[in-house]
Amino acid sequence: MLEILAVEPGSIAAELELESGDCILAINGHPVRDLLDFQLYIHVEELLLEVQKKDGELWELDIEKDAPDSLGMQLPHPEPTQCGNNCIFCFVHQLPSGMRHTLYVKDEDFRFSYLYGSYVTLTNIGEAEIQRILEQKLSPLYVSVHTTDDQLRTEMLGRKGPAILDLLRQLTAGGIEVHTQIVLCPGINDGAQLEKTMEDLFSLYPGVASLAVVPVGLTGYRERLPELRTPNADETLQVIETIHAYQKTFLEKAGTRFVFAADELYLKAGIEFPPIGAYEDLAQIENGVGFIPQFREEAEEALLEARPLGLPEVSTFTGESAKGELRRFVDRLSSRVEATIHLHPVQNRFFGGQVSVTGLITGRDVVEQLRGKPLGQMLLVPDVVLKEGEDVFLDDLSLEELGKELSVAVRKIASTPWGLLDALEDMAE
Repeated sequence: MLEILAVEPGSIAAELELESGDCILAINGHPVRDLLDFQLYIHVEELLLEVQKKDGELWELDIEKDAPDSLGMQLPHPEPTQCGNNCIFCFVHQLPSGMRHTLYVKDEDFRFSYLYGSYVTLTNIGEAEIQRILEQKLSPLYVSVHTTDDQLRTEMLGRKGPAILDLLRQLTAGGIEVHTQIVLCPGINDGAQLEKTMEDLFSLYPGVASLAVVPVGLTGYRERLPELRTPNADETLQVIETIHAYQKTFLEKAGTRFVFAADELYLKAGIEFPPIGAYEDLAQIENGVGFIPQFREEAEEALLEARPLGLPEVSTFTGESAKGELRRFVDRLSSRVEATIHLHPVQNRFFGGQVSVTGLITGRDVVEQLRGKPLGQMLLVPDVVLKEGEDVFLDDLSLEELGKELSVAVRKIASTPWGLLDALEDMAE
């Protein structure tokens, strides 16, 4: 059952005299265990809602509505199933103290993979969960494979789970689309292991729809953790060349490149990115695959639309890994809009190590490194550094506090070329 937390005034639920504390038992005969069940069953025109009132009385409610319409109820979000793995590269194990509590939660929940595209290893999945996935068609799912050698996978994840290829065969045979990833650890799952994993996963195409290869991320807080390192320039170049060779083979066999290298690998190797079309439908862009080629394409479109705006000086910032790309765009945009835009690279001192992506920059690092720098009349803050819906950094510094610390007006913007241009045009208006 699913307890109602609140009912919106004037909503369908309010008209039915539902209230907080009532529990939804079933929808059209389907038991409701959690929010996922509710979302799967509610978007139809005719509903039979079975409800247990908070006084214990049982109600059956016949409802007719437009399929997309909400009933107007606030329902509890499921707590994530905790991860029982002990991965050699686990990012949570490398976090410093001082961040919000939820960042230290290791979740491993197939429901979140379906709802939000988060990657799971499926080591904790049982037959009941597999049958739920198949019966409810929870597709697509996102699975961290890392290697298809079950013994090596157990060593990397610190836990023995179901044989990964057998599990993927069962899911894909049941109509579930799966996107996969490999976190590349030099000397462990690269070389021949990488090639075998690519071949094994491609053998399940189109059920396994794509594969991303991303480099391991290491912070400066790895005390008493397994010894790991990130791939060097020569190793990343070799990995990319191997991936490109397999892409050619897969393209000839199935009309898809199937496997894609993360942007970080191209940056580390110092070679040019493939054209945007080589990323096909950008299925792995949320995994850092094809983001920069897409940024470049959008940058050209935005620059064509940019016009002189007569603005005062403004500023923004970026992580170390993207500073070259963003610098080229900002310089050209500044010329097009005839305004000074200060771009400040921010080094990730909070995490230490080799973390350089913009999304992991903390508020304190921004404050310490931008204090005394030219900021103009407004600091434009890319939304990727903020928690969605709360406008706070990873270390819980708020957007408002950032402005006070730096004595400058601040504004959140979309982390895209259009986001920056739109903000400038809004300021001009």
